[in-house]
Amino acid sequence: MNEFLGQYQELKDDAGRQAVVRNGYLPARTVTTGLGDVEIQVPKVRDRTKSGIKFNSLLLPPYLKRSRSVEEVLPWLYLKGVSTGDFGEALAALLGPEAKGLSSATISRLKAKWRDEHKDWQGRSLKHKRYVYVWADGIYFNIRSDERQCILVMIGVTDTGYKELIGISAGYRESELSWKTLMLKIKDQGLQHDPQLAIGDGALGFWKALPQVWPTTRKQRCWVHKTANVLNKLPKKLQPQAKSALWEIYRAETKTDANIAFNRFLKTYRAKYPEATECIEKDRDVLLAFYDFPAEHWQHIRSTNPIESTFATVRLRTDKTRGAVSKETITPLVFKLVESAQKRWLRIRGFKHLGDVIEGVQFTDGIRIEEEKKAMATPSQREIAQQSEKKVA
Repeated sequence: MNEFLGQYQELKDDAGRQAVVRNGYLPARTVTTGLGDVEIQVPKVRDRTKSGIKFNSLLLPPYLKRSRSVEEVLPWLYLKGVSTGDFGEALAALLGPEAKGLSSATISRLKAKWRDEHKDWQGRSLKHKRYVYVWADGIYFNIRSDERQCILVMIGVTDTGYKELIGISAGYRESELSWKTLMLKIKDQGLQHDPQLAIGDGALGFWKALPQVWPTTRKQRCWVHKTANVLNKLPKKLQPQAKSALWEIYRAETKTDANIAFNRFLKTYRAKYPEATECIEKDRDVLLAFYDFPAEHWQHIRSTNPIESTFATVRLRTDKTRGAVSKETITPLVFKLVESAQKRWLRIRGFKHLGDVIEGVQFTDGIRIEEEKKAMATPSQREIAQQSEKKVA
């Protein structure tokens, strides 16, 4: 308020008095916060010039009844299986028995607001965006029907290293058509450049659709999903040992070492467990693609962890969720969850190398080829080169 009044300190009315002055407070109102209900009074001003000057607090916008932290928890409760009729009781247990403004009608209005926000977000322009890496995955939820709803999620890394939600939509399982529709929509929003690398699990629909929309994008299979798929084809008593052997492959310092560990795994298990070795052998190239990118980025691009970690507590909900979420409301709710989580996403390591990746600089075992050549040069080679230069001179 003091800063606001300072802006109009020199403004006078016809009688020479200060034109904008304090004039008491607006009626007190209650705001629901994470600590319970808080009663707040906002100061108001009098504009003696009658030109419409008003004070609006950015800390407390007009009509606000819930703090942002409380509003963010609502979609989580909804996905956890709490119906709109039970919200008041659930939040009263969290925030105290006097929690107000959280009736079923309020929640219904919020759901309508989330749908509008999701619709506006889907129409945003991506003309000035460039995504270097993208992660893609399908998240399944139980809904009010016999089928399970698949939500297709795509997250990307911008050329400045920040992770962003790119696209989200309801799909039929993880079909080629569903993924193609989502990627074409992203392209229609103005995205002009193909990502350099796409990371995903074994969903064939995504990999079939990818070259049709982004033909220059390279493929990287998720090691977390692949490890789980391979271990499922082995006896439980062998799984810890096999998991360590798989870890040695994608944790190797060079692609050569990774291939040696890869071959060792195949020789160890091929005779007795051919299904396990065939599962990993057919995807060797796309599993080891990350070695052609900066080493600082490996921990980010070896798996779909950015998506998995975001949905760790909400994917594969129990049957209780089915009574609370419908096919029409699940996508806006998931959008709100990711939008909330996005505020806490960190910038990727080694973001300064993203420009090199965009420009097509070649990397071998995570190191720029030019730097690798310098590191390999021995003192004797340098001396020979210097002597040759002297002779030419």
